[in-house]
Amino acid sequence: MATTDIVRPKTKRGKRAVDHRAPKDVENNKTTLFLRGGKTSELVTNTMKDLCALKKPDAKMFQRRNILRPFQDQSSLEFFSVKNDASLFVFGSHSKKRPHNLVLGRCFDGHILDMIELGIDRFVSMQEMKTVKCSFGTKPCLLFSGQEFENDLAHMRLKNVLIDLFRGPVIEKVRLQGLEHVLQFTSVEGKILLRSYRVILKKSGSRIPRVELEEMGPLVDLVMRRTHLASDHLMKAATKVPKTLKPKKVKNISRDAFGTKEGKVHMQRQDYAKLQTRKMKGLKRKQETKETQKPNKIKKK
Repeated sequence: MATTDIVRPKTKRGKRAVDHRAPKDVENNKTTLFLRGGKTSELVTNTMKDLCALKKPDAKMFQRRNILRPFQDQSSLEFFSVKNDASLFVFGSHSKKRPHNLVLGRCFDGHILDMIELGIDRFVSMQEMKTVKCSFGTKPCLLFSGQEFENDLAHMRLKNVLIDLFRGPVIEKVRLQGLEHVLQFTSVEGKILLRSYRVILKKSGSRIPRVELEEMGPLVDLVMRRTHLASDHLMKAATKVPKTLKPKKVKNISRDAFGTKEGKVHMQRQDYAKLQTRKMKGLKRKQETKETQKPNKIKKK
């Protein structure tokens, strides 16, 4: 059998690029590709530009058009994903059968994992809203409203994709002044409403400020169309946590439903006969032996 040689990097730059793309316990920030199809409307292009602005700096927007059909042939999308080291993509297209179309998707191990097709029903750009915008690269606070996000499988998977798309870098602590941007997704009457707000902290006369939300755009109303969801087996493999990141189990320590820490303490068996108690007359044990016992007197007749 013919064997294929493994091509190894010959320069330090190539080695760094290979190490950057190699699997890690803690993955890099997910990059999103924004691609336009062979035919797109102005509404789709403007929507993708605003979504790309919210995703920056982890976003790449292609200027050229690409004739792709994601639900029929996925090889081109997988090629772009591997070449650009991007696990998320947003594909926009426009046709008579599916006007103003957006496809949100993600990849795992160089292959398509999930794809959800959405139709744009209404759009108001950020430029049309004459308000102050958030600073560049702000990590948003994501809010989801609607029973469909908890009960319907397609909406639950869409919620997961949107979290991957907009969550930003993983951080441990957030200060109050760092909460500048809020993204709200509402599922109502078969539509998904996307609203973007800027957080304003005002004086309240106490240490806790008064919070107000000012809509800054974009405003998008979406309708769900086709879906391509990963199987449970593939989803389990994609969300597997490495052993090095799993918390180490501590013996005899557990938590209840409310998060209260509980522990077990193992002690040697105590001799209750030697246990010191309060010296009371009624608690003293009477020691009677044969020597101390008086013999019974026999009466003579």
